[in-house]
Amino acid sequence: MNRIAVRFDELRRQERAAFVPFITAGDPDGETSFAILERLPAAGADIVELGVPFSDPMADGPAVQASSQRAIAAGMTLAKVLDMVRRFRKRDLATPVVLMGYYNPIHAYGTARFAKDAAQAGVDGLITVDLPPEEDAVLRTPAAAQHLDIVRLATPTTDEGRLDKILEAAGGFVYYVSVAGVTGTKTFAAEDVRQALRRIRARTTLPCAVGFGIKTADQAAEIARLADGAVVGSSIVARIAAGLQERLRRAAIVKDVTDFCAGLAAAVHSARS
Repeated sequence: MNRIAVRFDELRRQERAAFVPFITAGDPDGETSFAILERLPAAGADIVELGVPFSDPMADGPAVQASSQRAIAAGMTLAKVLDMVRRFRKRDLATPVVLMGYYNPIHAYGTARFAKDAAQAGVDGLITVDLPPEEDAVLRTPAAAQHLDIVRLATPTTDEGRLDKILEAAGGFVYYVSVAGVTGTKTFAAEDVRQALRRIRARTTLPCAVGFGIKTADQAAEIARLADGAVVGSSIVARIAAGLQERLRRAAIVKDVTDFCAGLAAAVHSARS
């Protein structure tokens, strides 16, 4: 069992959902981003989704797009993202890290080399949003050789046949996208999510985490009562942008972001009480 499976097993026994915060590696700069990353577990993160900045993040809304632009401007690269994970692993051997990004940087890095380096750095899973199941063997095969989970996404428009294809070789957990569209631009309808999760769980024993559209602690708690995990991203990276706009010191940005995450984590962890 890798760290993702171990963590969800622990959470299952505790009868609570996972809080999964998303940040973009290198946003607003490498050191500030790492300071946030290393503090997320203490703030209540059960799994960390670490975004790999990309110039054309087509699945992401304005907040995450802007975070990618800030990270790229600050010099973040895929190799530096892996260095960031290696550094994180010097102090934290338990918290799963899932890289979320797009295939172009992986292809440029070299897919087999990337899978090996990611595993050695301490990455546990990969979400590659522009690599569909029909095409992902190019990454799935070397990832499997390195015991990396390929986390696949299902959406409100996924039909029955397509869902079976998505689940066929999925690993780690299923990421259910709660709204049609890009990140951070809409919110979810709880009953729609409930029905979608029922459909997914009838076909797989993998945990189901829900993301896109969760902006507040109340919404995170609502998802935690339905799903195995709540993923929050846009509202977290938006706080980084707000801190920059307010000209806060880097330490103040780190504190504000981690305090916000602690509130989200508390809501998720107490949702089933």
